[in-house]
Amino acid sequence: MEKIKRPETTEGNTHRIETGCGHLYVTVSGDNGQVLEIFATLGKAGGCAHCQNEAVTRAISLGLKYGVPLEGYVRQLKDIRCPNPVWDDGRQILSCADAIAKVLELEIKEENKNENNQTESPNSNTNK
Repeated sequence: MEKIKRPETTEGNTHRIETGCGHLYVTVSGDNGQVLEIFATLGKAGGCAHCQNEAVTRAISLGLKYGVPLEGYVRQLKDIRCPNPVWDDGRQILSCADAIAKVLELEIKEENKNENNQTESPNSNTNK
């Protein structure tokens, strides 16, 4: 397996999600529509939850650079529960890992939407 080289500049989106530990900010970034790395920030540096989220996102980022699909991470992280589930924008967030999986799901949906828009012909309107 060959590691994908990270470009100097990437584009990304930052999502704020309420978790049982507080606001989790998840940044997903990449290049040319391909997600290459993910970061999560929660609370102060050095806290246990902060360290766990950093470890999870470092592992995800490493896998992404070797071509592991986002869907694999969603399947593994979704529905992991902690003792403090919360509701955020009409959806239940079971843990920080579950929140990260939900952000990745949003990214997958956005990628699919963009791919569908690109495959449509610009002259697809017909006059009747």
